Amino acid sequence: MNIHAAPETLHASPLLAEADRLMTVCNSCRYCEGLCAVFPAMEMRRSFSDGDLNYLANLCHSCGACLHDCQFAPPHEFDVNVPKTLAKLRGDSYQAYAWPRPLAGLFERNGLAISIIAAVSVALFIISFVGWTDPEVLFGVHTGPGAFYRLMPHNTMVLIFLGASLYALFAIAMGIRLFWRDIGEPAATLREGSSVWQAMKDACTLRYLDGGGVGCMNEDDKPTDRRRLYHHLTFYGFMLCFAATSVATVYHYIVGREAPYFWYDLPVILGTVGGIGLIIGPIGLLKAKWHRDPLLLDHSRMGMDVAFLAMLFLTSATGLLLLVFRATPAMGILLAVHLGVVFSLFITMPYGKFMHGIYRFLALVRYAKEKREMETAG
Repeated sequence: MNIHAAPETLHASPLLAEADRLMTVCNSCRYCEGLCAVFPAMEMRRSFSDGDLNYLANLCHSCGACLHDCQFAPPHEFDVNVPKTLAKLRGDSYQAYAWPRPLAGLFERNGLAISIIAAVSVALFIISFVGWTDPEVLFGVHTGPGAFYRLMPHNTMVLIFLGASLYALFAIAMGIRLFWRDIGEPAATLREGSSVWQAMKDACTLRYLDGGGVGCMNEDDKPTDRRRLYHHLTFYGFMLCFAATSVATVYHYIVGREAPYFWYDLPVILGTVGGIGLIIGPIGLLKAKWHRDPLLLDHSRMGMDVAFLAMLFLTSATGLLLLVFRATPAMGILLAVHLGVVFSLFITMPYGKFMHGIYRFLALVRYAKEKREMETAG
């Protein structure tokens, strides 16, 4: 059996020390080994470095099954609460791997307020700029190809959002580098096709968000799969919206067609379907979060969680409203608000809940590699 032994170490925080204690207790019991990937990965280790614990925390999907199955859960004196402890540790990891470091705590508690302020500020700037230049343009009715660019030139729009995107991508890449280095995994693992492919399948199907096959625990001990459904709607809705933007880019630069497009054009179809997913998914996830057992939640970071879901919802809602009212005098205001929300979403991605998907995927890559090595050795 492939056992990973970490050297004895003093943990960097009390929370890491508590996670070590819980993993040591769980490693002695092993009752929950069939529930998800966390416990088999745990069993490959005799001791746990800080990197190991951060890896396990991001491998956890917070289905809650282990808390309900555990004979040592509160109010037992051992006080074993794996989902809540790993949820807190995940939150700490987002902050620990954030780049640049001065922005690490940006969304720890007041994420929603900062996101809204940033979105409103950008929207007001665009509205003020266009209104000051020519108020009739802002409140006029514009139709046909290039209608959006009568409010803001295409090159200006591209420059603003290209800058925001490049910044977000670089900050995310730095976070990935820090996470991968912390868990002690070589870069070569990311070039292993079989590990990456298995992680993609596990991530895209949310394989480990099923509580071992019975579903997620929510407001009571009756498992359901609603959180899995809402996660799928959110993720695939986001990907469809990204696809819509990518196709629109091809239309503009290669085909020579300018937005806005007809309702039957591919960018509009992809964006509409994705937008609906980004309406239903975030609302469902917020509802599920508010009804979950308090023992499963990291209450200190509810603001960060709500902020990201709210930004996804607002991005979709403003985009769909713009689609419906684009041939009316409301288009100028709606376009400004939508651009402000999207800009805010881009620049805040590296400092919020968006990163949990990145780190979870990387953890799944490592687990796929470890599992294959264990099966080969066993």
